[in-house]
Amino acid sequence: MNQPQDRIEGTPLIKPSTTDHPLYDQIVEACRTVFDPEIPVNIYDLGLVYTIEISPENEVEIMMTLTAPGCPVAGEMPGWVADAVEPLAGIKQVNVGMTFEPPWGMDMMSDEARLELGFM
Repeated sequence: MNQPQDRIEGTPLIKPSTTDHPLYDQIVEACRTVFDPEIPVNIYDLGLVYTIEISPENEVEIMMTLTAPGCPVAGEMPGWVADAVEPLAGIKQVNVGMTFEPPWGMDMMSDEARLELGFM
């Protein structure tokens, strides 16, 4: 099987989050206020937020995806996430990026989301 040439062997497809930053939990909670309009579960528990990276200057980079590339709110969702996170005390700046690598799958949902949707 051929490996993609633009990917370094052993590099995870999803970059790790800055989970040890003091603002991390507040940012996660802010992400949980944003819902996918087609599924009654917040985007964080759906597994749509791949990475929350926080710089020492409290600049936040969020990489997220959608349940499907053709999602009708694809153009709006990053703005909803930025609007939820930016008002938090101490946040300097928020940038939200979109990726479809790796593609979202139901296995990325939290147990809470699976329970909410009747998959458990």
